[in-house]
Amino acid sequence: MSGLFETLGRRALFSFDAEQAHGLSIAGLKTGLVSCSAPSDPALSVKVAGLQFPNPLGMAAGYDKNAEVPDALLKLGFGFTEIGTITPRPQSGNPRPRIFRLVDDRAVINRLGFNNEGHEAAFKRLSQRAGKSGIVGVNIGANKDAEDRIADYVAGIRRFYQLARYFTVNISSPNTPGLRNLQARDSLRELLSRVLEARNEEGSMCTLKRPVFLKIAPDLADEELDDIAVEATEQKLDGIIVSNTTLSRTGLKSAENRDETGGLSGAPLFERSTVVLARMRERVGPDMPLIGVGGIDSAETALTKIKAGADLVQLYTGLIYRGPGLPSDILRGLSAAVKREGVANIAELRDRDTKDWAARPLPA
Repeated sequence: MSGLFETLGRRALFSFDAEQAHGLSIAGLKTGLVSCSAPSDPALSVKVAGLQFPNPLGMAAGYDKNAEVPDALLKLGFGFTEIGTITPRPQSGNPRPRIFRLVDDRAVINRLGFNNEGHEAAFKRLSQRAGKSGIVGVNIGANKDAEDRIADYVAGIRRFYQLARYFTVNISSPNTPGLRNLQARDSLRELLSRVLEARNEEGSMCTLKRPVFLKIAPDLADEELDDIAVEATEQKLDGIIVSNTTLSRTGLKSAENRDETGGLSGAPLFERSTVVLARMRERVGPDMPLIGVGGIDSAETALTKIKAGADLVQLYTGLIYRGPGLPSDILRGLSAAVKREGVANIAELRDRDTKDWAARPLPA
């Protein structure tokens, strides 16, 4: 399926502007005609943050921003999907064009700026799937003009508490000015304190404790990773997603679009994000869940993330270049790896290469 897409489907979609192509792919999934026969393997089932995932492969936030196609994505084989980033009020984001393909690098630069239809539109759509199976997380953000950005994250927790299976607090997009400053220790302490307080209050009213994950940037210094690890551990955060897009342009082959402003995703992000993942694993220890994101486009890259310290993995840009058959291909490869390595479950492979990856220098 992936090979056929790369030959025919990608050529057709790439004849459109990148944002138009994204809209067409959403429309295609809405028809219900796009599905893949993904393998179901008990050896890939993992329990993370109290949730039982059918497999460790998830669809990252950024694709289904407005909760339009979560179930269609799950039918592609993903073990979970994450909608958003969603802000309390609708916002249009940055001016177009704002998504740029770097085809030679199998990468994308975006400067979308949290464009989304807001809490109410997403809430209405998610309400329509209430009671359905499948793990759907909600990635929450702050409006660009918010006077109190932390209050926007708290509002997201409260609005979606009954509908989200987990939350991701996104403070690492490079496309909202000043947002990454929330990763600084004092700001992060206040953010996590208020968000987790809201989670605990909502949970006490319905006996459901929704996990809260923090999504961080791949461009952090070791001292900043230290601070995040300490705050996450002290405040009993449920997990960390490593990582968002990068501002680095190291090693790019593409001449076209390489100098566009925005966050870079795709294959060139793989090494940097995996090093940061492993370094974070060393800092938080074995018990805190980590979700590895960045440059996953094959079973091999997914397995590398797991061996570097990830409990779960997510992808997005790989789907743009490999097509809707990619999740099934990855799951088949992971099942084969479990058998090849002689283990009973994919979770047993976690951390096998953490020390090696953590010792690697970040790409210059």
